[in-house]
Amino acid sequence: MGILIENNTKVLVQGITGRDGSFHASSMLEYGTRVVGGVTPGKGGQEVHGLPVFNTVARAVAATGADCSVIFVPARFATAALREAADSGIGLIVCITEGVPVLEMIANYYYIRQKGARLIGPNCPGLINPGKSKVGIMPGHIHKPGGIGVISRSGTLTYEVVYNLTLAGLGQSTCIGIGGDPVIGTGYIDLLELFEKDPDTQGVVIIGEIGGEDEEQAAEYIRREVGKPVVAFISGRTAPPGKRMGHAGAIISGGKGTAEAKVKAFQEAGVPVADRPDRIPELIKEKLGS
Repeated sequence: MGILIENNTKVLVQGITGRDGSFHASSMLEYGTRVVGGVTPGKGGQEVHGLPVFNTVARAVAATGADCSVIFVPARFATAALREAADSGIGLIVCITEGVPVLEMIANYYYIRQKGARLIGPNCPGLINPGKSKVGIMPGHIHKPGGIGVISRSGTLTYEVVYNLTLAGLGQSTCIGIGGDPVIGTGYIDLLELFEKDPDTQGVVIIGEIGGEDEEQAAEYIRREVGKPVVAFISGRTAPPGKRMGHAGAIISGGKGTAEAKVKAFQEAGVPVADRPDRIPELIKEKLGS
């Protein structure tokens, strides 16, 4: 079953006439995603890959019944695109765009929540329910349907972990890149709750990184609320102290947000932490008892 997206999820591509939007719309279609149209203001009436282009999200939703939107617009237009999707009744908004200002995202976060929508991202690779649907930029061919949920702050590291899971015969229920910015729409705890309720998810892999306290909070939630097996990996263990690295969210302050603190929190919650991405399949198999 998986979470958030399914075979029948109807997807709009905001920014479909741009280079990235067009390329990834084609990739999603090839994977089997039910992409029903695109939106670019001023270019309504055109077609891209046989898909109708609309001037507004509202018109696209009215014509197609879309319930999910993926955003590939430049950062300066991202806030308008996010809010237009929320105003038009889109239930799941996936923002691939990076570089959205933090203050804008704070306001956007609450705006989208008030509209009753869920946001994945920004600055994320999207999500995939293997064999059913992918929304975003994840490479579909490395994924395999199965019972392991994956939640990650990283993009390319997600692909490395998924590739190793697939090689080990461990398929995935849903893989989600939540984004590495300081303010994101959906975090670890939100998704852990969904995976815990999903009957087809047998275990969960969390991919974290230095900066912030999201992983520590997730560890405490797992200790209290999650009964399914969980394993983790934390990137950035060798990051030089005081040096800015990686995502905008990779900020260590007051001794909090370090790799050591995150690893300790997970271990205290009974979550094994792999020292290398290729060790994750071994750990999850041990937790599953297989």
